[in-house]
Amino acid sequence: GEKHFECPVCGKCFSQNSNLVTHQRIHIGEKHFECPVCGKCFSKNSSLIRHKRTHIGEKPFECPVCGKCFSKNSSLIRHKRTHIGEKPFECPVCGKSFRQNSHLVSHQTTHTREKPFDCPLCGKSFSHNYNMV
Repeated sequence: GEKHFECPVCGKCFSQNSNLVTHQRIHIGEKHFECPVCGKCFSKNSSLIRHKRTHIGEKPFECPVCGKCFSKNSSLIRHKRTHIGEKPFECPVCGKSFRQNSHLVSHQTTHTREKPFDCPLCGKSFSHNYNMV
């Protein structure tokens, strides 16, 4: 679609003026929607509503396979991969696949021999933080 509404600050274009108005809040720090529990502010009410679930423990997204519930739909989508065996994150070096990108990133240190985690007690370096006790 054509994009007629351009942000005067960064030049990003939008097809609807309402989307431009929402976008412009990032430049001026305008965040009207404040969480009454912790005070964190959001530029959109929908973001505040989603955030509030963290305080009240609401988990409206239920897995149709096992019934486990999640506060975010993205978490449910990631969880569903455990049932269908989907592993969309593939290592470009060896081809091994993972359910989560973070697991791929962790795995890749085995190829680079990178040891980014330093033990504060002994100073030894590890490729994974779970190796430190």
